[in-house]
Amino acid sequence: MSPDGRSIFRKERHGAPDGFFAAEAAGLAWLADAGGVRTARVVNVAAEAIELERLETVDPDRATARAFGAALAITHDAGAPAFGSPPPGIIALFIGVRPQPAAAEESWGTFYARDRVLPFLPLALAAGSVTEAEADIVREACAAIAAGVFDDDDAPARLHGDLWHGNVLWTPGGVVLIDPAAHGGHRETDLAMLDLFGCPFFDEIIAGYEERRRLAPGWRDRLPLHQLHPLAVHAAGHGRHYGRALTDAAQHTLALA
Repeated sequence: MSPDGRSIFRKERHGAPDGFFAAEAAGLAWLADAGGVRTARVVNVAAEAIELERLETVDPDRATARAFGAALAITHDAGAPAFGSPPPGIIALFIGVRPQPAAAEESWGTFYARDRVLPFLPLALAAGSVTEAEADIVREACAAIAAGVFDDDDAPARLHGDLWHGNVLWTPGGVVLIDPAAHGGHRETDLAMLDLFGCPFFDEIIAGYEERRRLAPGWRDRLPLHQLHPLAVHAAGHGRHYGRALTDAAQHTLALA
Protein backbone atom coordinates (compact mmCIF):
# COMPACT_ATOMS: atom_id res chain seq x y z
CA MET A 1 0.00 0.00 0.00
CA SER A 2 1.12 3.57 -0.66
CA PRO A 3 1.33 6.13 2.19
CA ASP A 4 -2.15 7.41 1.27
CA GLY A 5 -3.61 3.92 1.49
CA ARG A 6 -3.81 3.17 -2.24
CA SER A 7 -2.89 -0.19 -3.68
CA ILE A 8 0.39 -0.19 -5.59
CA PHE A 9 1.95 -2.18 -8.42
CA ARG A 10 5.67 -2.87 -8.00
CA LYS A 11 8.05 -3.73 -10.84
CA GLU A 12 11.54 -4.98 -10.07
CA ARG A 13 14.56 -5.60 -12.28
CA HIS A 14 17.66 -6.75 -10.43
CA GLY A 15 20.78 -5.47 -12.09
CA ALA A 16 18.83 -2.82 -13.99
CA PRO A 17 21.02 -0.46 -16.03
CA ASP A 18 21.78 2.91 -14.50
CA GLY A 19 18.81 5.19 -14.94
CA PHE A 20 16.42 2.46 -16.11
CA PHE A 21 13.52 3.13 -13.73
CA ALA A 22 14.37 6.83 -13.43
CA ALA A 23 13.75 7.13 -17.17
CA GLU A 24 10.36 5.45 -16.81
CA ALA A 25 9.34 7.72 -13.95
CA ALA A 26 10.52 10.86 -15.74
CA GLY A 27 8.76 9.80 -18.92
CA LEU A 28 5.47 9.29 -17.09
CA ALA A 29 5.78 12.70 -15.44
CA TRP A 30 6.74 14.47 -18.69
CA LEU A 31 3.77 12.99 -20.51
CA ALA A 32 1.42 13.83 -17.64
CA ASP A 33 2.65 17.43 -17.62
CA ALA A 34 1.29 17.81 -21.15
CA GLY A 35 -2.26 17.75 -19.79
CA GLY A 36 -3.43 15.20 -22.35
CA VAL A 37 -3.52 11.46 -21.74
CA ARG A 38 -3.29 10.47 -18.10
CA THR A 39 -0.30 8.37 -17.05
CA ALA A 40 0.08 6.01 -14.11
CA ARG A 41 1.07 7.85 -10.96
CA VAL A 42 4.55 7.02 -9.62
CA VAL A 43 4.55 6.24 -5.91
CA ASN A 44 8.25 5.50 -5.56
CA VAL A 45 11.26 4.91 -7.78
CA ALA A 46 14.60 3.31 -6.97
CA ALA A 47 17.56 1.93 -8.89
CA GLU A 48 16.05 -1.56 -9.29
CA ALA A 49 12.32 -0.99 -8.85
CA ILE A 50 9.41 1.33 -9.46
CA GLU A 51 6.09 1.47 -7.64
CA LEU A 52 2.99 2.74 -9.44
CA GLU A 53 -0.63 3.20 -8.50
CA ARG A 54 -2.55 -0.02 -9.17
CA LEU A 55 -5.27 0.59 -11.75
CA GLU A 56 -8.60 -1.11 -12.28
CA THR A 57 -9.15 -1.99 -15.93
CA VAL A 58 -12.31 -2.36 -17.99
CA ASP A 59 -13.12 -3.41 -21.54
CA PRO A 60 -12.29 -0.91 -24.30
CA ASP A 61 -15.16 1.01 -25.87
CA ARG A 62 -15.60 3.47 -28.72
CA ALA A 63 -16.27 6.56 -26.61
CA THR A 64 -13.18 6.01 -24.47
CA ALA A 65 -11.10 5.38 -27.59
CA ARG A 66 -12.26 8.64 -29.14
CA ALA A 67 -11.48 10.56 -25.95
CA PHE A 68 -8.07 8.89 -25.83
CA GLY A 69 -7.31 10.06 -29.36
CA ALA A 70 -8.19 13.65 -28.53
CA ALA A 71 -6.07 13.53 -25.37
CA LEU A 72 -3.14 12.00 -27.26
CA ALA A 73 -3.18 14.92 -29.70
CA ILE A 74 -2.88 17.29 -26.74
CA THR A 75 0.06 15.29 -25.38
CA HIS A 76 1.82 15.36 -28.73
CA ASP A 77 1.20 19.07 -29.17
CA ALA A 78 2.94 19.80 -25.86
CA GLY A 79 6.10 19.27 -27.87
CA ALA A 80 9.75 18.59 -27.14
CA PRO A 81 12.94 20.62 -27.54
CA ALA A 82 14.22 18.50 -30.44
CA PHE A 83 13.92 15.18 -32.18
CA GLY A 84 15.31 12.55 -29.84
CA SER A 85 15.25 14.77 -26.76
CA PRO A 86 14.60 12.88 -23.51
CA PRO A 87 12.41 13.97 -20.61
CA PRO A 88 14.02 16.68 -18.45
CA GLY A 89 16.89 15.47 -16.31
CA ILE A 90 17.24 12.14 -18.13
CA ILE A 91 20.20 10.98 -20.20
CA ALA A 92 19.67 7.22 -20.61
CA LEU A 93 16.67 6.09 -22.68
CA PHE A 94 15.23 2.60 -23.05
CA ILE A 95 12.54 0.78 -25.01
CA GLY A 96 11.51 -2.27 -23.06
CA VAL A 97 14.80 -3.56 -21.66
CA ARG A 98 16.94 -2.25 -24.54
CA PRO A 99 18.83 1.05 -24.41
CA GLN A 100 18.38 3.52 -27.21
CA PRO A 101 20.08 6.86 -27.88
CA ALA A 102 18.92 10.31 -26.93
CA ALA A 103 19.56 13.14 -29.37
CA ALA A 104 18.98 16.81 -30.08
CA GLU A 105 18.33 16.83 -33.82
CA GLU A 106 16.54 19.42 -35.93
CA SER A 107 15.93 16.81 -38.64
CA TRP A 108 13.49 14.02 -37.83
CA GLY A 109 14.85 11.76 -40.56
CA THR A 110 18.44 12.00 -39.34
CA PHE A 111 17.38 11.14 -35.81
CA TYR A 112 14.94 8.39 -36.73
CA ALA A 113 17.22 6.45 -39.06
CA ARG A 114 20.37 6.81 -36.95
CA ASP A 115 18.92 6.42 -33.46
CA ARG A 116 15.70 4.43 -33.76
CA VAL A 117 16.17 1.93 -36.59
CA LEU A 118 19.83 1.30 -37.37
CA PRO A 119 20.98 0.61 -33.76
CA PHE A 120 18.82 -2.52 -33.69
CA LEU A 121 19.80 -3.88 -37.10
CA PRO A 122 23.09 -5.54 -36.02
CA LEU A 123 21.21 -7.21 -33.17
CA ALA A 124 18.59 -8.51 -35.59
CA LEU A 125 21.33 -9.84 -37.85
CA ALA A 126 23.08 -11.55 -34.96
CA ALA A 127 19.79 -13.09 -33.87
CA GLY A 128 19.18 -14.45 -37.37
CA SER A 129 15.96 -12.46 -37.74
CA VAL A 130 17.14 -10.77 -40.95
CA THR A 131 19.51 -11.81 -43.71
CA GLU A 132 22.29 -9.62 -45.03
CA ALA A 133 20.26 -8.95 -48.17
CA GLU A 134 17.29 -7.88 -46.08
CA ALA A 135 19.51 -5.71 -43.90
CA ASP A 136 20.68 -3.93 -47.06
CA ILE A 137 17.05 -3.07 -47.86
CA VAL A 138 16.60 -1.63 -44.38
CA ARG A 139 19.83 0.36 -44.73
CA GLU A 140 18.68 1.71 -48.09
CA ALA A 141 15.38 2.83 -46.58
CA CYS A 142 17.24 4.45 -43.68
CA ALA A 143 19.49 6.32 -46.13
CA ALA A 144 16.41 7.82 -47.77
CA ILE A 145 14.93 8.70 -44.39
CA ALA A 146 18.17 10.29 -43.19
CA ALA A 147 18.39 12.31 -46.41
CA GLY A 148 15.19 14.07 -45.36
CA VAL A 149 12.78 12.55 -47.87
CA PHE A 150 10.06 12.33 -45.21
CA ASP A 151 10.90 15.42 -43.18
CA ASP A 152 8.13 18.00 -42.83
CA ASP A 153 7.51 21.21 -40.93
CA ASP A 154 5.83 19.53 -37.96
CA ALA A 155 7.59 20.42 -34.71
CA PRO A 156 8.89 17.61 -32.47
CA ALA A 157 5.99 15.95 -30.69
CA ARG A 158 5.99 14.69 -27.11
CA LEU A 159 5.84 10.94 -27.72
CA HIS A 160 5.08 8.01 -25.47
CA GLY A 161 7.48 6.11 -27.72
CA ASP A 162 6.36 2.54 -26.97
CA LEU A 163 2.65 2.90 -27.58
CA TRP A 164 1.57 -0.64 -28.28
CA HIS A 165 -1.79 -1.68 -26.87
CA GLY A 166 -0.25 -3.41 -23.84
CA ASN A 167 0.82 0.01 -22.57
CA VAL A 168 -2.68 1.45 -23.01
CA LEU A 169 -4.80 0.69 -19.94
CA TRP A 170 -8.54 1.15 -20.26
CA THR A 171 -9.84 2.23 -16.86
CA PRO A 172 -13.24 3.43 -15.59
CA GLY A 173 -11.90 6.99 -15.83
CA GLY A 174 -10.45 6.67 -19.32
CA VAL A 175 -7.19 5.53 -20.85
CA VAL A 176 -4.05 5.59 -18.70
CA LEU A 177 -0.59 5.05 -20.20
CA ILE A 178 2.25 3.02 -18.70
CA ASP A 179 5.82 1.99 -19.64
CA PRO A 180 6.86 4.89 -21.87
CA ALA A 181 9.99 5.29 -23.94
CA ALA A 182 9.28 9.01 -23.97
CA HIS A 183 11.18 11.36 -26.29
CA GLY A 184 10.71 14.03 -28.90
CA GLY A 185 9.67 12.52 -32.21
CA HIS A 186 7.10 12.54 -34.99
CA ARG A 187 3.46 12.26 -33.94
CA GLU A 188 2.78 9.61 -36.59
CA THR A 189 5.21 7.23 -34.85
CA ASP A 190 2.97 6.78 -31.79
CA LEU A 191 -0.05 6.26 -34.03
CA ALA A 192 1.82 3.74 -36.16
CA MET A 193 2.66 1.65 -33.12
CA LEU A 194 -0.97 1.64 -32.02
CA ASP A 195 -1.85 0.35 -35.48
CA LEU A 196 0.97 -2.20 -35.67
CA PHE A 197 -0.05 -4.18 -32.62
CA GLY A 198 -3.80 -3.85 -33.06
CA CYS A 199 -5.01 -1.34 -30.50
CA PRO A 200 -8.80 -1.69 -30.09
CA PHE A 201 -10.95 0.90 -31.87
CA PHE A 202 -8.00 2.38 -33.73
CA ASP A 203 -10.24 4.28 -36.15
CA GLU A 204 -12.08 5.88 -33.24
CA ILE A 205 -8.75 6.91 -31.73
CA ILE A 206 -7.83 8.58 -35.01
CA ALA A 207 -11.22 10.29 -35.22
CA GLY A 208 -10.75 11.74 -31.75
CA TYR A 209 -7.18 12.74 -32.57
CA GLU A 210 -8.27 14.62 -35.67
CA GLU A 211 -10.90 16.51 -33.72
CA ARG A 212 -7.94 18.19 -32.00
CA ARG A 213 -5.21 18.00 -34.64
CA ARG A 214 -5.58 17.14 -38.31
CA LEU A 215 -3.02 14.64 -39.54
CA ALA A 216 -1.03 15.38 -42.68
CA PRO A 217 -2.32 13.89 -45.94
CA GLY A 218 -0.96 10.42 -46.64
CA TRP A 219 -0.40 9.52 -43.00
CA ARG A 220 -1.88 6.04 -43.45
CA ASP A 221 0.54 5.34 -46.30
CA ARG A 222 3.41 6.30 -44.00
CA LEU A 223 2.48 3.89 -41.21
CA PRO A 224 5.13 1.32 -42.31
CA LEU A 225 7.79 4.06 -42.27
CA HIS A 226 6.99 4.79 -38.64
CA GLN A 227 6.75 1.08 -37.82
CA LEU A 228 10.39 0.50 -38.75
CA HIS A 229 11.45 1.36 -35.22
CA PRO A 230 9.27 -1.10 -33.27
CA LEU A 231 9.81 -3.78 -35.92
CA ALA A 232 13.58 -3.36 -35.67
CA VAL A 233 13.38 -3.61 -31.88
CA HIS A 234 11.32 -6.79 -32.12
CA ALA A 235 13.51 -8.28 -34.85
CA ALA A 236 16.45 -7.87 -32.46
CA GLY A 237 14.97 -10.36 -30.05
CA HIS A 238 11.68 -11.90 -31.12
CA GLY A 239 12.35 -13.91 -34.21
CA ARG A 240 12.24 -14.21 -37.96
CA HIS A 241 8.62 -13.08 -38.29
CA TYR A 242 9.60 -9.59 -37.22
CA GLY A 243 12.61 -9.60 -39.51
CA ARG A 244 10.39 -10.27 -42.50
CA ALA A 245 7.95 -7.59 -41.34
CA LEU A 246 10.83 -5.13 -40.94
CA THR A 247 11.98 -5.83 -44.49
CA ASP A 248 8.45 -5.41 -45.84
CA ALA A 249 8.13 -2.07 -44.07
CA ALA A 250 11.48 -0.96 -45.48
CA GLN A 251 10.38 -1.90 -49.00
CA HIS A 252 7.15 0.03 -48.54
CA THR A 253 9.14 3.02 -47.31
CA LEU A 254 11.37 2.90 -50.38
CA ALA A 255 8.31 2.82 -52.60
CA LEU A 256 7.14 6.08 -51.00
CA ALA A 257 10.50 7.81 -51.28
